[in-house]
Amino acid sequence: MQQSINEIPVTLSRLFELVHYVKKMKKGDFLFREGSHAEELFIVQSGVLQLSKIIPDGRELTLRMCSHGDFIGELNLFSSSPRYLLSARVAESGEVAVIMREELEKKLSEDLPLSFEFIQWMSLQSRKTQTKFRDLVLYGKKGALYSTLIRLCNSYGITASNGIVIDLPLTNQELANFCGTSREVVNRLLSDLKKHEIISIAKGTITVHDVEYLKQEVDCEDCPVEICKID
Repeated sequence: MQQSINEIPVTLSRLFELVHYVKKMKKGDFLFREGSHAEELFIVQSGVLQLSKIIPDGRELTLRMCSHGDFIGELNLFSSSPRYLLSARVAESGEVAVIMREELEKKLSEDLPLSFEFIQWMSLQSRKTQTKFRDLVLYGKKGALYSTLIRLCNSYGITASNGIVIDLPLTNQELANFCGTSREVVNRLLSDLKKHEIISIAKGTITVHDVEYLKQEVDCEDCPVEICKID
């Protein structure tokens, strides 16, 4: 493998000892789909994946953006009939390292320090998800969009003289998927933010000029940055 384990920005880097092979991903393809049998877990080496769930009315709710170093598929561990609970669509082409579920379960049962790190990591992912649902439930579509923009700033933001540039190209439909709503609703909310000069959009790139406004609108609890992220 080309990448050093020490370059992986996760505490679970020792999982690379269990890697079976590296798989290439092509933009637009699915690494796996919700409901399919789950025997493999993945560590992203390059590219970007969107983890989403299809809600009953057919809309897509994107829960995570996964990039270099992120671990995917953990929800299927220690399950008697493992199936993927989410779908993973490739947003940017790249590669993933593949780990067999049974081997990871065996390793976790034998290695207490690794198990402890894994529990801590799972707890962090749970807290991220809880805060996302909090904003969606308490503040509706507007709160979902505003909190998504805040999280994008924390995950992909680059500080500029006029605000924070979100260095990740997203269509309005992709933003809508993060909010569990329609593209039309997101179009209207973004237009309102642009009208009040809270954001600007140039060539598909969003710049947030007043992130504090967004935080005030969703009663931001000033969570640590590692919690308030999109990945």
